[in-house]
Amino acid sequence: MPTISARLSEDEQAELERVAELLDDDRSTTIRKALEEGLSELRIREAVGRYQQGDVAVTEASRIAGLSVAEWLEVARERNLTTQLSAADLRRDADDAREL
Repeated sequence: MPTISARLSEDEQAELERVAELLDDDRSTTIRKALEEGLSELRIREAVGRYQQGDVAVTEASRIAGLSVAEWLEVARERNLTTQLSAADLRRDADDAREL
């Protein structure tokens, strides 16, 4: 497994220690968990923004988010997302969903 270095402020290091203790994990495990969850949320946030602006349709938003179409639709429902997509875009999404 490759090693990556990062510089942390004293406050960030103290928070890392507190969370690691809370989770009963070592620092490395806590960092890996935080990175995994953080990257996942960043992908979803980017997909949400692009979908809201009408730049991407459902299938592309799900790809950006790293989710299945069904999982993406659940995220969209939970966040009450609306889109600027045309009827043709929505038909294409429906066709793509049927192929899955």
